[in-house]
Order: sequence, then C-alpha cells, then structure tokens
Amino acid sequence: MQVDVAILGAGASGLCCAIGCGRRGRSVVLIDHGNKIARKVLAAGGGRANCTNIDIRPSDYVCGNPHFVKSALARLSPWEFLDWIHGGGVATREEDNGKHFCVDGAIRLVRFLEAEARQVGARFMTGATIREARKDGDVFVVETSAGPVRAASLVLALGGKSWPGIGATDFGYVLARRFGLAVTPLLPGLTPLLAGPDLAALCRDLSGVSLPVAIRGAGEAAGSLLFTHKGVSGPAVLDASMFWREGALAINFLPGCDVEAALAENPRLEVKNALARLLPKRLALALADILSLTGPVAGLSPKARRALADKLAAFPFTPARAEGYAKAEVTIGGVDTAAISSKTLEAASVPGLYVIGELLDVTGRLGGYNLHWAYASGFAAGEKA
Repeated sequence: MQVDVAILGAGASGLCCAIGCGRRGRSVVLIDHGNKIARKVLAAGGGRANCTNIDIRPSDYVCGNPHFVKSALARLSPWEFLDWIHGGGVATREEDNGKHFCVDGAIRLVRFLEAEARQVGARFMTGATIREARKDGDVFVVETSAGPVRAASLVLALGGKSWPGIGATDFGYVLARRFGLAVTPLLPGLTPLLAGPDLAALCRDLSGVSLPVAIRGAGEAAGSLLFTHKGVSGPAVLDASMFWREGALAINFLPGCDVEAALAENPRLEVKNALARLLPKRLALALADILSLTGPVAGLSPKARRALADKLAAFPFTPARAEGYAKAEVTIGGVDTAAISSKTLEAASVPGLYVIGELLDVTGRLGGYNLHWAYASGFAAGEKA
C-alpha cells in the first residue's frame, strides 16, 4: 500500500490527525494492532468519555516546556470541539468543574470520529501488528503483519503505557528512539497512591470513606478523596499523583472551613463527636484516636484548638509509591518536546515524522484535558502531515 500519510495508532489523536489530513486531500491509512479503534476513548470516564473541559488552560498540563501546548490548544478551543461533535449528533452534558461527558456514552463519540475519518477517505488497518517503521530515502516504510505500507509522512500516535489491559504498550517510545528522538523518564500518572507503613492500617480501616479535600505538595489538587484498602484514590489524589515524586503530601480534610469556630459551636461535645459533625464519622473517630484527642471541646486550650485546626488543614500523608500503569490513566513523560515543533508536531531531525497525543511529554490533569490534547495535537499535525 502507498499513501501520503501513515498514522500508527487509531486512537483519538490518530483519528483527528487523519481527519485533518483527509480534509486537505491527503490519502491516509490508520494502522492499529487492536481489533477495535480508540480503546482508551471507549474506556474513558467509565465508558461515558469525559471528552473535554470548557476551562482548559496551558497551565493544566505537565510538560518539560510549559509553552509547548499553547499553539495546538489555541487552534482548537473546547467550544469549537463541542460545536463540531454536537453538529454530528454527539450530545454532551456538562458536570462539575467544566467536564463534558457524552450523553450516549463513549461509543457514540468513537463512531462519530470514525465516520468523519472515513468521510474524508481515510482507510483503516486494524488487527495489524506493526513490526518496524523506518525512513527509506524520502519515503517512510512501515512493515506490518498485513503487508508493507509506504508513505510520504509518518505519524506516531501510539499512546502511552497506561491501561495495558486494553492493549497499551511502550512500542511508540521504542519507535521514537529508533528515529533518534529522546524520551523523557516515564511514570504512571493520574493513579492512586499507596499508603506508607505509618498509615497503611488507617487507610485499610477507612476503606470506602470519601470526602472533599485539598492536597498540597509540589503542586496543588482539589476534589474528592477516597480511602482504599491500599491507600488513597479519587479525583484529588489522581491529580496529586501528577506532581508527587517523594516525600509527604499535606491533605486538608476541611477546605474552606473555619475549624476553630466550628468546634467552638459545640463546647460540650466530646472532641471526637464534634469532629464527626464536620467529617465522615469513621474518619473523625480515627483522627481523634491518632491525635490522642479526648474529653470535651471546652477542655481544649486555644493553643490546642489551633494545633488541631492546623493538623486537619495539613495532615501529612507520605505515599509508599504510586500505583503502576495498570491503574494509571495516563503516562507522565514521553517524547521530548524540545525536538518537536509546537506548531506542526513535526520532528526537527526527521522531516515528515510527526508525534502526537499521549506519546509526547505532555500530560493533562484529570477531567477531559488529556483527550482534548489528543484532538488538538492530532489536528495540528493534520494541517501539515
């Protein structure tokens, strides 16, 4: 097969790149080792696909070059994306913090993207193992189990290592290195954090307890925290995993609450019972035990009340480690953006080679940011490939 553009990976970024290329009259083939396309999209948001976020900013992304994402994001706003898919019959619902979910599930979005790609002439090779990709003169050659493909441009859209259970591999990084591109250190991202030995028993005892928190460390995160039998999870924790590498995190169990004033309203209550009016009961009792709080609130000195408020606002939690790639929603790190054009996503050292989506050293927060980066980077490359 000979085409203008060969795209390795038929996920969100690959599909959008194919649509962009096809609109320019380029012949395109998407090659994917899976029998289903866009498997991560289908799994996103528990199958509901948190497809974008109306409050996307460059600061929502972790990247070695914080300015790298600006060009692609500026050319595809969340509103433009929503107008496009709404026009194609994909209904969405806005939920907390600007998140948009697909009303009819992720499958509706995937079918729309596939239909758009086919409409502009893109072809699909699914279930095709990619054995090798190389440049032969001015042409790229992709060796697959279904036969060789020759293309003037090659797009690497193979995604990261997260979610290996649905087919994710590290092959994209392997290919990038073979083309001489540097890859930054890789880590699982947007993943639960496992408790260290000091708090393992507490987390196990509180498994199932959930509450809104704020977390501080090398960065900041806010949202729901869920205790599990192994540590902590929930949106706030997943976001915190983006910046945590080692050391303690500070968890604010009562963000926005004047703890001292709230306690003062119930001076006769036992401290543990007063806390239970502010926190989930099991957590309140556990914290009272850990902090050795006994007797009525009235028995606490002003200094002790202040110390308690400070402790609840910055409870130290030192993770043993982050959960691995099996639980991670994204991969932190990737192809070094220093060697990639932020405007076209083309590799400076290999003309005609493009890298998009999660394969790059670009990782967004939880809440539709990573899928939007996939679309934006795919369309950016589609304007040139």
